[in-house]
Amino acid sequence: MSQYIVQTARYEHLQLADEICRHMEESAKARGTGIAKRSPDYIKQKMVEGKAVVATTADGKFVGFCYIESWGHGKFVANSGLIVHPDHRKSGIAKEIKQKIFDLTRKKYPAAKIFGITTSLAVMRINSALGYKPVTFSELTDDDNFWKGCASCTNYDVLTRTNRKMCLCTGMLYDPVEEEKPNKKKPWDVAKQSKLYERWLRFKNHVLFKKDKPADEGDAGQPKEKESEKVLVYSILAVALGCAIYLAA
Repeated sequence: MSQYIVQTARYEHLQLADEICRHMEESAKARGTGIAKRSPDYIKQKMVEGKAVVATTADGKFVGFCYIESWGHGKFVANSGLIVHPDHRKSGIAKEIKQKIFDLTRKKYPAAKIFGITTSLAVMRINSALGYKPVTFSELTDDDNFWKGCASCTNYDVLTRTNRKMCLCTGMLYDPVEEEKPNKKKPWDVAKQSKLYERWLRFKNHVLFKKDKPADEGDAGQPKEKESEKVLVYSILAVALGCAIYLAA
């Protein structure tokens, strides 16, 4: 039996909003990548709407949190802002929270595609167990409001530089229509393919953060058009490698 209480957030949890936001910000700074920055009022709104899951200790202390966002008129739904208090990490609570928010999402939006973008291998493992599969960003929502949420991430320039084709995050998608097919593909085993994924992530890091030499250094400098072409080619290669990971699972 779990030592934590994991439930749909209620009015009594509104007092935790400031602490949740603080942990989100501290976690993003520590990892160098971003959870989209949200205000305490936004977190409270999600709680009031019944679109959030909170984990606490028996005496009501904060343990973890996640919330639901909908995009494209409810066709796409994201389980966002997963955060666990540092004192309770590696306890398995993140998996419990993800399962709870996933079940809540399926209940509220039964026909919606559930997606997420993440750099965390641990989150990918949890998502793959729930039936998510890795996809290109083009298969995710095209709602500008979702992508604007990435603006607080330190890698946002990479996303804009590639015209939202790719970033350091990996896109993952749960499609209820695909899951209902009788001959559906077996779940992507992230744990089994983690070494290949880590190679892919290093490749993306190398490509997306590689800078050309200035144009005044002889013929080493390249015009912006060439740089854009290079990013596009490398993007295609990176996506191909990502597909290879999926097919190898």
